[in-house]
Amino acid sequence: MTAIYKRELSSYFNSMIGYVFIAALVFFTGIYFMDYNIYSGYPHFSISLVSLMNILMFTIPILTMKSMAEERRSKTDQLLLTAPVSLISVVMGKFFAMATVLAIPVVLAGFCPLIIAANGQAYLLSDYAALLAFFLMGCVFIAIGMFISSLTESQIIAAVGTFAVLLLLFLWEDLMSFLPSVLSDVLSVFAFRTVFYNFADYSVFDLSGLVLYLSMAFRFLFLTVQPLQKRRWN
Repeated sequence: MTAIYKRELSSYFNSMIGYVFIAALVFFTGIYFMDYNIYSGYPHFSISLVSLMNILMFTIPILTMKSMAEERRSKTDQLLLTAPVSLISVVMGKFFAMATVLAIPVVLAGFCPLIIAANGQAYLLSDYAALLAFFLMGCVFIAIGMFISSLTESQIIAAVGTFAVLLLLFLWEDLMSFLPSVLSDVLSVFAFRTVFYNFADYSVFDLSGLVLYLSMAFRFLFLTVQPLQKRRWN
């Protein structure tokens, strides 16, 4: 898994994808931070993360679109399928590489609450808890993108499909209002935005929400392994 992780991580910085992804998140983090926290004087950095959450819907598909689709298109997936490592290690190596790329702008964003604290009142614990939730939510989106990418050899289809699924998740709570109350109550457990809003808007450390993020990430990683497993045995 370590070799795959290093190969994938280097591939993101040998191309423009890693740089574009990081630059986009850092750019919009700076925009929202300047607007909400510097000019408007709002002491919670988490309000900037709420707006930045929408940017993930557009940037994550760019990061994940080639993760599996490019291997399938160029036929290099045959090397992975016949490698003396488990498919779980292959998928986890790719996942951790993309999570590392995501962690870079998140770590840089971690300096923003310190800037607020240096200039006035700050809420460091709630802001860093919101950053943790933001990162884990991004990891869920990466896992979803990997799964979509494993179903096709077209990077464009993988990107568009990931965007469509993430858009559905962003609209999940609104869509639930059109369903019967019993069904809505059952499906509301997958409300990703609600979990993040608990951290960002209400300063509530939602442990069950973090468990939901982790479980959903591993669930989609497990689903990603299945089409690879099928191709290995075929």
